[in-house]
Amino acid sequence: MNNLEQLNSEAPILKHTVDLYKQFYEYSKSFPKKDQYMLGRRCEDYILHFMELILIAVASPKEQKLKTLENANAKFDVIKMFFRIAREFKIIDNKKYLTIEAQAQEIGKMLGGWMRSLR
Repeated sequence: MNNLEQLNSEAPILKHTVDLYKQFYEYSKSFPKKDQYMLGRRCEDYILHFMELILIAVASPKEQKLKTLENANAKFDVIKMFFRIAREFKIIDNKKYLTIEAQAQEIGKMLGGWMRSLR
């Protein structure tokens, strides 16, 4: 088993986040140029940073995991807000928004459950 498969089995939230990133990446290709470089880039940066925090949490000792996950949760709240802004400005249509929002909700549930298990 390679390292990525092992990470996915230990932290399924990571696979879901990678899937969200892939979906957003495809959607961002259809953004108007100015929005690709502003909102699109910010979304991408935040998703990638969220992934980094999840990887750090997986590798952290138990006593440090909760703090890292709280930081990841704050980052994830901003991601969801960016998605809503993209929909409100009609940068993405409702169908695309509903797709990524459903993925985001699933990730949020997983993150919340992980955080509750550590409390």
